[in-house]
Amino acid sequence: MMLLVVDIGNTNTVLGVFNNDKLEFRYRVATNLKRTSDELVATLFNMFTIHEINKDCIEDTIISSVVPDIMYAWQSCNRKMFGKEPIIIDYKTDSGIINDYESPKDVGADRIVNAVASYDKYGGPAIIVDMGTAITFDVITKDARYLGGSIAPGIRIAQDGLFGMTAQLPKIELRNPTTAIAKTTPASMNAGIVYGYISLIDGVIDQIQRELKNDHGVSEKINVIATGGYSELIAHESKYIEYIEPDLMLDGLKIIYDRIKK
Repeated sequence: MMLLVVDIGNTNTVLGVFNNDKLEFRYRVATNLKRTSDELVATLFNMFTIHEINKDCIEDTIISSVVPDIMYAWQSCNRKMFGKEPIIIDYKTDSGIINDYESPKDVGADRIVNAVASYDKYGGPAIIVDMGTAITFDVITKDARYLGGSIAPGIRIAQDGLFGMTAQLPKIELRNPTTAIAKTTPASMNAGIVYGYISLIDGVIDQIQRELKNDHGVSEKINVIATGGYSELIAHESKYIEYIEPDLMLDGLKIIYDRIKK
């Protein structure tokens, strides 16, 4: 059985194909609100051709999206490609965790899917840090309750804001800095963004851990898992992040699919 999993984020859309329990590949494309369903069909055809997958082997599609305006095109694309409707994650989906958010429908599907995958892999309590367009911090307890979390502007937002709002600062590619006392403007920008976000992320994790211990009676070890596009850059320097899971969203979609089908 092959399953197409689709994670639609604000900046990128990540696709993958599971062959039973094995993720055969992941494929990243830009999220573009102007793409038509026919263009998405062409994207899928290209992906299947590159990875030598017969589209007729795809039994189902499951989608998580934080971009509602693009969903009609993806649903239409799936009908054209496979002749059926995709499964779409929302707050009503039976994910296996209890959503304790004040308004459950306001939680992004990506945050729930990440929590499901983290709980399946590491149990609870756990903090999941997703470093995408926004940086989300999500908390799940040992009894599989999603408590909520925090949201901060993502690293790309900071980088683009610094470049776009200043006259003389260049656009740079982020990398691991070697010093905070940099001697060139690009190196200074790189150090400020990377070291700054390491401190931001560790600061929020520290606050969440203190609240879990003081307000929720958590005494056991709290696992901290990172995912998202910038996780490799930041996580290795963090005091708290122990695990990096680049495919956390795709794994979570597969777990939820299996639960729905059972």
